[in-house]
Amino acid sequence: MEETESFTIEGPEGVTEEVELPAGLADVFTKQGEPSTAVVGDLIVQSFAQQSHAVVHHSEDEVPADLDSLNDKMESLFEERFGESLQDAMGHSH
Repeated sequence: MEETESFTIEGPEGVTEEVELPAGLADVFTKQGEPSTAVVGDLIVQSFAQQSHAVVHHSEDEVPADLDSLNDKMESLFEERFGESLQDAMGHSH
């Protein structure tokens, strides 16, 4: 049985969530000297940016009114973290 390692996410209300990953998996994606928590954070930001982008720009359903501005903010946070726009990272724009 493979070992796991736990990462804790804490929300603004103080509620926490434990996330289990196979031990060493996050390390596969780190740069030399980078902590594995940075990679887990990167993947959270990337995932939220991709998901909000998909809902706003590729959904066939009605998009909630506030989601456009939330997506714009998420794209700004993505660019601040990674130094490139989400459109450049994804290879397409709208």
